[in-house]
Amino acid sequence: MLPVFTAEEMRRLDRRAMTELGIPGTTLMENAGAGAAREMRSEFGPLRGKTVVILCGKGNNGGDGLVVARHIMRSGARVRAFLFAAARDVKGDAAVKLREFQRSRGRLAEVIREESFKEVEQALGSADLVVDALLGTGLTGPAEGLIARAIGAINAARRPVVALDLPSGLSSDTGGLLGPTVAATLTTTFAGLKRGLVLYPGAANAGTVRVVPIGIPPAEVTRGVSVFLLEPSDIRPLFPARPRDAHKGSFGHLLVVAGSVGKTGAAALAGRAGLRSGAGLVTIACPASQQPIVAALGMETMTEPLPETPSQSLALKAKDRLLDLAGRVEAVALGPGISLDPETLSLARELVAEVRRPMVVDADGLTALAGHLDLLKRAPAARCLTPHPGEMVRMLGITVAEVQAHRIETVRAFCQRYGVFVALKGARTVIGEPDGKIVLNPTGNPGMASGGAGDVLTGMVGAFLSRAMPPSAALQAAVYLHGLAGDLARDECGEEGLVAGDVLEAIPRAIVRTQAGGG
Repeated sequence: MLPVFTAEEMRRLDRRAMTELGIPGTTLMENAGAGAAREMRSEFGPLRGKTVVILCGKGNNGGDGLVVARHIMRSGARVRAFLFAAARDVKGDAAVKLREFQRSRGRLAEVIREESFKEVEQALGSADLVVDALLGTGLTGPAEGLIARAIGAINAARRPVVALDLPSGLSSDTGGLLGPTVAATLTTTFAGLKRGLVLYPGAANAGTVRVVPIGIPPAEVTRGVSVFLLEPSDIRPLFPARPRDAHKGSFGHLLVVAGSVGKTGAAALAGRAGLRSGAGLVTIACPASQQPIVAALGMETMTEPLPETPSQSLALKAKDRLLDLAGRVEAVALGPGISLDPETLSLARELVAEVRRPMVVDADGLTALAGHLDLLKRAPAARCLTPHPGEMVRMLGITVAEVQAHRIETVRAFCQRYGVFVALKGARTVIGEPDGKIVLNPTGNPGMASGGAGDVLTGMVGAFLSRAMPPSAALQAAVYLHGLAGDLARDECGEEGLVAGDVLEAIPRAIVRTQAGGG
């Protein structure tokens, strides 16, 4: 997993590197700029003869830019550097790098008045490559004045842009666009990822993101960080080669409690996703009147007809049979298509509170918990919840805007308060654990925003729980592979026509790809 920093965590890491590890700040800055220059050559090819325009602020981000300028000059690039401050106002490590740049005979123009901005626009218009070194991780409000104008000019020039650490104008912690924000082609970020580069909308402005080591030992980089980005290597060990003497009982039995009139597809998708994810056996428990439909939709799943309400959803008197069935399996998936019938919701709550097996709860099962979240605290086994933002809103009684603006903090607080594991779905799904650890998922695409995709994820989580994966690993594997399956399906049929069934059928290929070292 890759660590993902807040601005304050990054500041603490820099301080530890200097005070505890004895690494001078100028060395960290030199390593950052040199590494960024290497990534530029890797991404855009030899820079010899190319015109590179570098826009620098007066802080450490500008110091990084001056190091880049010095290094690419050695590669034969024609460098035009602009400082959006008076040279005398540059302090600390950045001032050291400014003097080194000047000694290397670099060309630097100060931009401190409106009349000097015309030269910047002309330079951008003739640039082969632009380097954004204006604002760093300390930004807390919108860019103003000449720097705001420079951001607009960078974007208007429509040249390839390399952002140092993160695009200027972007919130390092939330991914929000605080005002005018650079749209980068490549972002070279130092020591580790910043949240704003991973979370949307900021991720869309970051372009390709490369992490540049700056000389801090890896063990020190990860110390004290609580948010991470999943990598294929985190999922691969969860899928070792199957023993040659394996049988269907070796990979768990999943009980899917799902379906109601008009929503049998949700039950079938969850059940088949469980099988495609490697569960040895899957039984779908559904209302008796709907059982023939569910059975017809899946040849490989078993079905269990249960007592139903007048609205053809699961009745409360199905509880004893469901508890008996749950006692015979390794995991339970609850919620897809069970309906909002009040009696069915009461049944769902009792199952959440009483089933002594790991359980994933989704869809209508989550709606059942609204106003009854304390049930989660007394659940006798692990509970994994997979809400989309609207379902999280219903459970917490807040707005979608509040959830989306604070996805990480919302999930962390929920997991810690109720002792559960949560995957808040959406672009960069946020996976939380009761101890406060947060993991972000890099896979998936907008084509997956269609009905039934969540039911597929529910079946996958249930399957991995039935295969005896710890709940954190089951959620991470399911979310990662679900997104990867969606990406593989998109590559075949595009985003516009992608449906849940396409994602479901791509699950085996996603697992194989991950086992083989891809992702």
